[in-house]
Amino acid sequence: MTDTPTPKPGKVLVPAEELRGFAAALLEKGGLGPEHARTTADVFVWAALRGVDSHGTARVPAYLELLSKGVVNARPEITVESSTPAVAVLDADRAPGPVALTAAAEEAVTRARASGVAAVGVRRTVHTGAIGYYVSKIAEQGLIGIAFVAGMPNMGYTGAKGAAVATSPLAVAVPARSHAPLLLDMATATIALGKIRQARASGTPLPEGAAATGDGTPTTDPDKAVMPLPLGGAKGAGMSLAFELLTSVLVGAPIFAAFHSDDPEGRKHRQNALIVAIDPAAFGDAGEFTAAVDATLATLKALTPADGAQGVFYPGERSASVAALRTGEGVPVAVKVWRELTESAAGFGITVPEVRG
Repeated sequence: MTDTPTPKPGKVLVPAEELRGFAAALLEKGGLGPEHARTTADVFVWAALRGVDSHGTARVPAYLELLSKGVVNARPEITVESSTPAVAVLDADRAPGPVALTAAAEEAVTRARASGVAAVGVRRTVHTGAIGYYVSKIAEQGLIGIAFVAGMPNMGYTGAKGAAVATSPLAVAVPARSHAPLLLDMATATIALGKIRQARASGTPLPEGAAATGDGTPTTDPDKAVMPLPLGGAKGAGMSLAFELLTSVLVGAPIFAAFHSDDPEGRKHRQNALIVAIDPAAFGDAGEFTAAVDATLATLKALTPADGAQGVFYPGERSASVAALRTGEGVPVAVKVWRELTESAAGFGITVPEVRG
C-alpha cells in the first residue's frame, strides 16, 4: 500500500479530476460556454499533470482576467476555410487558444486520415497554452503531430535592440507501441519569462546569455532582465522568424510586421498557429512504424549514461512519468495560485474541492 503523498512546501494537492472540474467551473462562470470551459481546463490540467506548472492551472486567473477585459472572445464564431482536401484555415475569432487549437488538431486528424498528410492553420486566437497537448492528442490516435505557434514579440533578435520576435514554440509528438510517445515541446527562447519572474522573486542570478535588459543588453541580474534571449543565438531567433512566416503570414494575419508598424492595432494581443498531422499508414505499415519507433527509443535508452547522469531519456518520457504519478497522487498547486482560485470561486459561488496541505 502506498503512503498518502505529502505535498511540497508551499503547495496543496488536488485530485486531477476535481481540479479539472473546478477549473472548468471557474472558466464557465468567467464567460466561456460549458464545452469550451471543459476544453480549456483540460489543457491546463494536462500541463499541470506533466509538471509544466507555468502553463497549468496557474493560467486560470489570467484567463479570467482576459475574459473580463474582453481580450478573449467568450462566444467566438469559429469558421473553417478550405480549398483543398489536405489544407484548411481555422479562423478562431479570438477564441481561447485551447479551444481553437483543439479544434484544429481534430480537423487535421480527420483530413490526414483521408489524405495521408494534412495542415491546418489557425488565425486570430489568444494564448495557445502548452502546445504539446495538441500534438499529443494527435499521437494518441496513431498519427504524428507537429505544431508551430507565433505570438507577440517579447524576445530579442540577434543584432537588434529591444523585443523583436516572439518566444514561438514548436512541438512534435510521435506515437510508439509500448513506450510513451516521443514529445518534443520547446520554445525558441533560452529561458521562459516565468523563470525570469521566479528568479526576480528569489533573488537568484540568471544564467549567462539567457536574458536581457529592455535595450537588448545581456544581463544575469533578474531585476534588470525584461526579456529572454533566443535559444542558440541566431538559431533560435531565426526559428522564431520562420515560425511567423509559417503561421501568421501563411494564414494572412501577420503579427511581426504589424507589431513593428505605427498601427496601434499591431500591439493587440493575438497568436497564430499551424498544426500538421501525418498518418504513418500513408507511408507504409503503421504497425511496423510504431514498432520501429519503439526500437529506436529502446536503443537510445540502452546507451551508456554519462558520468553523473540518472539515465538516458527521450523527449516527453520524464513528463509522462510525472503525469502518471500525479494522476494517482494529486496535482500540486502553489498556495498563491490556490488562493487566487479559491477567491474567484467565492466570488462566483463555486464549491472548492478538498485538498491536502
